[in-house]
Amino acid sequence: MTNYDYILPTYPRYPVTFVKGVGCKLYDDSGKEYIDFASGIGVNSVGHSHPKWVEAVCAQAATLSHVSNLYYTQPGGELAKKLCAISDMKGVFFSNSGAESVEGAIKTVRKYSNNKYGDDAGRNTIITLHGSFHGRTMAALTATGQPEKFHKHFHPFMPGFRYIPANDISTLEAEAKNTDICALMLEPVQGEGGVMPLDAKYLQKAEEICAKNDWLLIVDEVQTGIGRTGDWFAYQGYGIKPDAVTFAKGIAGGLPYGGFLLGEKAHSVLGAGDHGTTYGGNLVCAAAALSVLEILTPILPTIKEKGEYIIKKVKAMNLPCVKEIRGKGLMLGIKLEGIPHTEAVANLLKAGLVALPAGTDVLRFLPPLIITTEEIDAGLAILQKELSR
Repeated sequence: MTNYDYILPTYPRYPVTFVKGVGCKLYDDSGKEYIDFASGIGVNSVGHSHPKWVEAVCAQAATLSHVSNLYYTQPGGELAKKLCAISDMKGVFFSNSGAESVEGAIKTVRKYSNNKYGDDAGRNTIITLHGSFHGRTMAALTATGQPEKFHKHFHPFMPGFRYIPANDISTLEAEAKNTDICALMLEPVQGEGGVMPLDAKYLQKAEEICAKNDWLLIVDEVQTGIGRTGDWFAYQGYGIKPDAVTFAKGIAGGLPYGGFLLGEKAHSVLGAGDHGTTYGGNLVCAAAALSVLEILTPILPTIKEKGEYIIKKVKAMNLPCVKEIRGKGLMLGIKLEGIPHTEAVANLLKAGLVALPAGTDVLRFLPPLIITTEEIDAGLAILQKELSR
């Protein structure tokens, strides 16, 4: 047996062991170099071993790493203020992961409704969309609108969720006749569902319907947030303002961190004892997150340009197996035909390009947001060569 045989086989891992990363490059244990178009599933937003990120993490680790949430910390306070400023929200709760962030948002919207209408009113159902993905914990998994793929083996699932088609305004309007709804939760771009951006008109109408019926609108930005689509949060590019926003992945540049932001309606819902986490708000992660925001601020306007550049280059390749390229900013999906998407990912990895699968037939790109045009070109050259075979 090897050391890896002791790891539970919950992931279909590729036969590569990465040992080093610099910028947008990864290196395996044989010294082979790879161009990273995956960034740890959107986590390494400022690439690998960024000097400012390393300096911030090391300085905080050498000062204070953890004191619990019974006390205030300077990095946590500074980060909370900055996140509320860039999101136009009123308050934030820090967690350790995307699924935890979703769980906290779920608790918040249900408490809001129960506080206002009473437990007996039965306003506790959360609507989510077909094709959505919200996490692996039980509530987040139940909220995920892909039951045929994810709702197996773990029954009974939690009550209080209902799924409707994405971009279907009439179905959403029809839900208004039901009196059991407290919230609508959606991803502005469905990541695991195949990199499917929602329509702007649908999101704007969803905001209107939620406000009219006093449903809270949760926008799950675990993958789309912190600059991934070219705005700090994807909802800002659609001109809507949610009541709750989840975030994680790219916030701390590789360290486990996340949280949820609350707007005017919901920011005072949770009180002492209503929610908590031992490690959420960790000082080292908070310092890392502050460095990420600092690094991304000057390059935020370039992210959409980089995404448009990739789309233009891929379309110009005229590859028979590429049926569509879609997405926003540096969250892109290439719909394939004639080659399984998982096989394409494996072939690209062998050739030195790290990419991701999504949905049932999509090749997903989530490169570090700092990626250069030269690095994009090098990665796309590998893509063209491999998909032309």
